[in-house]
Amino acid sequence: MKKILTALLLGTTLTMNAAIKIDRIEPTNWYVGMKDASLQLMVYGKDIKSAEVTTDYPGVKIDSLVRLDSPNYLLVYMNIADAQPGTMLLQFQQGKQKKKVSYELKAREMAGADRQGFTNADVLYMLMPDRFASGSTANDQVKGMRAYTTNRNEPSLRHGGDLEGIRQHLDYFKELGVTALWFTPVLENNSPDHGKSSTYHGYATTDYYRVDPRFGSNEEYRQLCAEAHQKGLKIVMDMIFNHSGFEHPWVADMPSKDWFNTPEWLLPENQAKTKSLNTVDGAAKVGDKYLQTSYKLTPVVDPYASKVDLRETVDGWFVPTMPDLNQRNPHVIKYLIQNSKWWIETVGIDGIRMDTYPYADRTAMAQWMKELGEEYPNFNTVGETWVTEPAYTAAWQKDSKLQTQNSYLPTVMDFAFYDRINAAKHEETDEWWNGLNRIYNSLVYDYLYEDPAHVMAFLDNHDTDRFLGNGKDSTALRQALALLLTINRIPQLYYGTEILMNGTKEITDGNVRKDFPGGFPGDAVNKFTAEGRTKAENEMFNWLSRLLHWRQGNEVITKGKQTQFIPYNGVYVIARQYNGKTVMTILNGKRSDNSLKVERYAEIIGSTTSATDVITGQKVDLGSDIKLSQRQALILEF
Repeated sequence: MKKILTALLLGTTLTMNAAIKIDRIEPTNWYVGMKDASLQLMVYGKDIKSAEVTTDYPGVKIDSLVRLDSPNYLLVYMNIADAQPGTMLLQFQQGKQKKKVSYELKAREMAGADRQGFTNADVLYMLMPDRFASGSTANDQVKGMRAYTTNRNEPSLRHGGDLEGIRQHLDYFKELGVTALWFTPVLENNSPDHGKSSTYHGYATTDYYRVDPRFGSNEEYRQLCAEAHQKGLKIVMDMIFNHSGFEHPWVADMPSKDWFNTPEWLLPENQAKTKSLNTVDGAAKVGDKYLQTSYKLTPVVDPYASKVDLRETVDGWFVPTMPDLNQRNPHVIKYLIQNSKWWIETVGIDGIRMDTYPYADRTAMAQWMKELGEEYPNFNTVGETWVTEPAYTAAWQKDSKLQTQNSYLPTVMDFAFYDRINAAKHEETDEWWNGLNRIYNSLVYDYLYEDPAHVMAFLDNHDTDRFLGNGKDSTALRQALALLLTINRIPQLYYGTEILMNGTKEITDGNVRKDFPGGFPGDAVNKFTAEGRTKAENEMFNWLSRLLHWRQGNEVITKGKQTQFIPYNGVYVIARQYNGKTVMTILNGKRSDNSLKVERYAEIIGSTTSATDVITGQKVDLGSDIKLSQRQALILEF
């Protein structure tokens, strides 16, 4: 027994006197002068849990050390309220072993209140970095990444687009007339290919502080933002707090037992019991204890929701390859909140789009939004709230009176508009429900929103069929765009709409995420140029570009009172008025020639006898009825 005890003590002594190993500290640096002076450092290193940490850096106080379940993590909580920029030395000690680590505290480029987010004066252009343009082929294969293939012939594998490709086309966005760029996630997604599928889309983060090297570097991201700002373009960053990627180090070595929701199925004793499960990501073999989200978001706001329904929505994994983070763990949400602030400060993003917003813990997400709003009162965040009822969407907006719990989320996504406009395009507008009546009957519920101007509307995105489907009906597209860009909303366009890109999800999501022609070496045509586009594509591009440039700085659209008229004889009219100026959007919902009965709109037109067509610049007589061609979209200003 004495020998055993001696051996145990000797082993403990050797461990305590082993060289201290620190692989990483997150955040990788921080900024002084924040309203919230607290800072959480997550320290990674073998057996680092038992270390003591001190610093004598002026103005810094270590408040606590949190020793998690895993021996390889240590959380250091400190207060830096009185600290100045500089390099702080952190001293780690285990037994007799000591190690000093430098940690940089930086000065902020500007105060938080000076950061201006996107607004309804902007038009967001949403794109997928992997599918938009390749600025370099050198990063198509990156050593050290898990096995993957770059193959443009496979719709669900990586194609090789990158940040440099986007940077090289900033002038294209200026020519088109959009004012903000929203990329799908650019952070490291170090997951191996699974057959002919991959995480090219970016929604399976494996490193929250590193741009995926196949897209570029952190510095390239910062430079892209800076150059975009010089050209008057804002950058919106896509983030995911609901889940991480399966290959994140947290999965192999969980910091604590409650770092993820329902991780029990990963335990060896439960891995022996597996079952087949069909998910949105395909079929998967999972442990018997695996909990899949129901994808039903209504229980989160349902006053009558059962506990089992709510648990399935919030605690269930999105797919088996995307572990569900437990935001109720205060250390997890602190880590995530800091991460969003770090990217704002480090690269200068102008907004955040939060993926799968209602799937995460509601209280924790409200805490994130409240803290972000306090630090950056003029910043903007939009949450993906995918339910097609206005009442549901409105309940998620900041200060909504529909809920007792404030989300503090400034902007929500208008899936109701998306749903109605995509149904209307197939229908004749009648006197009650069909066609453009669907839009009218949706917008009447704007009284539910605390701020309709902070609702983001769109025709399509990377998760939906393209508006054109498998067709090329530019007439319907013009109607939809005319409406999108003149109503009281923040409009979002999906890349390639301006050149009539189409596709559906019938076979694979990759068919609505095709490469932008001309963005990649060897492309037969270059549709970034007028010469490379067809006649129809140029007509669409030019029409949309004129409308977008007209919209820029137009206070009638951004500040104007909105008046809509019930569709009459198949004609739907929405008007905007501000400071004596008026814009009328007139849509003929019939597949035949029609006319606008001018006298019906006297409250808007008044004594005005002439208007200007904003697209053609031609004068339009308001003294008599206006003839309309089939499915015509007409935007008048006077």
